[in-house]
Amino acid sequence: MKEYAVIFEKTETGWSAYAPDLPGLGVAGATFEETEALVREGIEFHLQGLREDGLPIPEPTTRALAISIPA
Repeated sequence: MKEYAVIFEKTETGWSAYAPDLPGLGVAGATFEETEALVREGIEFHLQGLREDGLPIPEPTTRALAISIPA
């Protein structure tokens, strides 16, 4: 099992998300929950397409960390 970092960004109309280690994969949804579901499906679909095309599956290399600081 591989674990890919996913970046979620709040937009004017909802949320967007992408996985930096999987170029070309990006989704948008009205809610965070919808966007999370879409990006999970998108990752599976993206990896399936790579397999079907005989292309290598990228190794996860991106890490994300939320850092709290006094504002």
